[in-house]
Amino acid sequence: MTEPVAESLAQLVERVEDLSRIVARQAATIERLADEAKARARQDRAGADLPLVVELFALHNDTAACAATAESLRERAAFEVIGARVERLLTGRGAAIVMPRPDDPFDSLTMEAADVTATTDPDADRTVDGLVHPGLTVAGRSVRPAGVVVRRYRAVEESA
Repeated sequence: MTEPVAESLAQLVERVEDLSRIVARQAATIERLADEAKARARQDRAGADLPLVVELFALHNDTAACAATAESLRERAAFEVIGARVERLLTGRGAAIVMPRPDDPFDSLTMEAADVTATTDPDADRTVDGLVHPGLTVAGRSVRPAGVVVRRYRAVEESA
């Protein structure tokens, strides 16, 4: 190869490498911007859906109350079906109903103590004795804490 051709070829290779670096940087920037837009859309949607989720949760509680006080098995079954469908809607919007069961440990992030009851069992200290009302979490954040009755250990005093 002649000197000018080799020099032109070297310049061409250098330009292709420069363009490759530019394209790689632009691809990374576009990917980062797309990820940020997706995250912003998720956050906006969660914020926009929050009032709807709270209303659905209230509807869920109402249907549960109606099912519990229904005068016939047919009415109870109908209210339970409606409650299950509302719960699916809540789950589809990133919410979860918090319904602690007896003996679950008390979690101050998702529960509030509506009442306290004494226990003589030290292993039952700070555990749930009963559910007063369910709670609601959205995207891992407690929106409505579940109301529970909490057990507190009290040592029994022996009389002499």
